Amino acid sequence: MDNPPKTEPSKVVILAWMQVCWKRTISEMHVMAEVSGADRRAAKVLLFTGRHGDATFGTMNQPVASFLMPCRDASATVEAAVRSIFLQTREDWELLLVDDGSLDDSVRRAADLAGTDPRVRILRRQREGLVAALNAGVQAASANLILRMDADDICHPQRLELMIQRALLEPELAVVGSLVRIEPADHVTPGMRHYIDWLNSVVLFQEITRDIFIESPFAHPSVMLRRDAVLAVGGYRDGPFPEDYDLWLRMHAAGHAMAKVPEVLLEWHDGPGRLTRTDPRYSPDAFRNLKAQHLAATFLGTADQVQIWGAGPDGRKWRKALAPFGITVCRHFDIDPRKIGRILEGNVPVMNFRDIGTFKGCPLLVAVGVKGARALIRRHLADLGWIETVDFRCVQ
Repeated sequence: MDNPPKTEPSKVVILAWMQVCWKRTISEMHVMAEVSGADRRAAKVLLFTGRHGDATFGTMNQPVASFLMPCRDASATVEAAVRSIFLQTREDWELLLVDDGSLDDSVRRAADLAGTDPRVRILRRQREGLVAALNAGVQAASANLILRMDADDICHPQRLELMIQRALLEPELAVVGSLVRIEPADHVTPGMRHYIDWLNSVVLFQEITRDIFIESPFAHPSVMLRRDAVLAVGGYRDGPFPEDYDLWLRMHAAGHAMAKVPEVLLEWHDGPGRLTRTDPRYSPDAFRNLKAQHLAATFLGTADQVQIWGAGPDGRKWRKALAPFGITVCRHFDIDPRKIGRILEGNVPVMNFRDIGTFKGCPLLVAVGVKGARALIRRHLADLGWIETVDFRCVQ
């Protein structure tokens, strides 16, 4: 008896398999039942086109969203990344693969996978770096909603569907992120695991607003951005700082709302060659200097002095970070009796944290990274009547 011919698994079978692999049950979000008529139509037009008026959605000529995937020498991973986009439960998307001067066969692999599918557009560019590739993709996008994606990451099949639903529910959101799962899990450092745990705990608009100076509140390839909002703040900037965090901080300063879908929608690859591990633009000092720049322009305003909770090495580094903006540290507070009473460089005293209530009115930065300390400090300051984002900011 002849063996039956082998057939390719259907998309339904593949999607079911991927759902099992993610080990998540995606909650049903009946968003459109709550938004109806003209309000729904107006929200769609504004979200998908950046304009008020009429528009056509979900067609090959007008995709609902653009996936933006910069790519450089990613031949080992780009096919899996592209396949995860093809397996989205919504099909009204386009993929912009921006090749940043790859020397391997990344582009050929992606092109072979895409075949003649008109939804895939490959932009070949000279090697100019990530920021230039991102800005080129933003400019070329056909849709107003742009989903970031790296060439070594994997999308959950419902990523686009759930992000669109969240955007329709809250059309004021300029950035919609998601929770992430980091891979390979057995190579994740304790520091990275701590960051991912924090990242996945900051979901609501209020939480992101409160914590935005602690760390970057989004994994860059997990976000969906409104193109018009990105362009309104000048797009991505190139400099000695993390380009994604700089964009979040500028959008925050401009009053744009940001939140997350509370589901794991991205498998984030943490390889040894990732820029955040190898490029000085993503070093702790670069993050601190960027925070100082944005704090000086927003929270600190016209203040020329600041007080810092934390007299350890990290707390003391803030003096150097704030100095270029004409802001000096007038005092430190600490809980450690070995530090209390010391006089630091610049004749700056270290005082007992219990005396902090006397100095309300001078902006306070909380620069304590010990696990669990931030919650205790927040509780203590709240008991004293201090208001976070008004009287103090947590910065790590």
